[in-house]
Amino acid sequence: MISEVENKYVIFKLKEEYYGIPIANVLSIERIEEITRVPNAPKYVMGVINLRGEVIPLVDLGMRLDIDAGDYNRDSRIIVTSVDDIIAGLVVDSSSEVLEIDKDSIDPPPDTNNGRCIEFLNGVGKIDNRLIILLNLPKVLEY
Repeated sequence: MISEVENKYVIFKLKEEYYGIPIANVLSIERIEEITRVPNAPKYVMGVINLRGEVIPLVDLGMRLDIDAGDYNRDSRIIVTSVDDIIAGLVVDSSSEVLEIDKDSIDPPPDTNNGRCIEFLNGVGKIDNRLIILLNLPKVLEY
């Protein structure tokens, strides 16, 4: 059963690019609700929400990845994730599908001059004519 989940990814959009995170790390996908700001939090932490009685920190994923922060709208979503006992919500422009990406269709992260960005990437998946940036979720959630 685990092998069936290994190569499935929740796909979402930030600006015009597609990203993916392993479905095994996704607890739920929620609409954006009232956010409570937290003083002295890192800039990419939008605040916290109360989700079914649990306080969840929200990460503005665009800001965390050094992409222009977006104006969120009714299509925006919170992807609630869990990695190594860390639960956090990733705020994204939209999320609408789960795709299976074969390991043979994943290339290593591109080599750029900015090593900081690379640490957040696990690779780039190729599905038909689309490129999907696969995130290193533990690094993204590292404070």
